[in-house]
Amino acid sequence: MNAKARVKAGRSSVQPMAIDIGISDADRKKIAAGLSALLADSYTLYLMTHNFHWNVTGPQFNTLHTMFMAQYTEQWGALDIIAERIRALGHPAPGTYREFVKLSSIPEPQGRLTATKMVQALVKAQEATAKTARKLFPVVDKADDQPTADLLTQRIDVHEKTAWMLRSLLED
Repeated sequence: MNAKARVKAGRSSVQPMAIDIGISDADRKKIAAGLSALLADSYTLYLMTHNFHWNVTGPQFNTLHTMFMAQYTEQWGALDIIAERIRALGHPAPGTYREFVKLSSIPEPQGRLTATKMVQALVKAQEATAKTARKLFPVVDKADDQPTADLLTQRIDVHEKTAWMLRSLLED
C-alpha cells in the first residue's frame, strides 16, 4: 500500500517521533505506571468527595458541604495535571472506571455514611493518595525526573494538609 492509500485508509505514513528527554524508555514506563496509580487514586478521591458533598447531612452540613466542594474542585484540577504528565512521558493515561478501579488503592465506600464516617473515609483516602504519590519518588529520583518530582511534592502537600484538616473535625 502506498502512502496515499494509507492516508486514505486512515493510516498515516508519518512515523511517531522517539521521545528524547533524558529519561530512558524503561524509566518513563515505570513512572507512567506510578502516575497512573496516582491518577486512579486521585479520581477515586475526587468522586468520593463529590458524592459526599451531594449527600452529607446533619448539624455540620453547611461546613462540610462547602469544605467538600473546595476539596473536589482542587482535586478536579489535579487530574488533568497528572494525566498530562503521563502523556508527556509518552504513555496513555487511564481514563475509564474499570481502569481506575483496577489501579486505585482506595476502597469504594459502602452504603449511606454519616457525616463523621464520610470525614473518616476521606482522611483515609487522602492519606492513601499521599502514600501512592510518595511510593513513586525512588523511581523518579533515579530517573532524574524533576517535573514529576515537583508534581508529586505538590500533591503530597495537598493530601497531607487536607487529611490534617479533616482529622481536626473529628477531635473534641
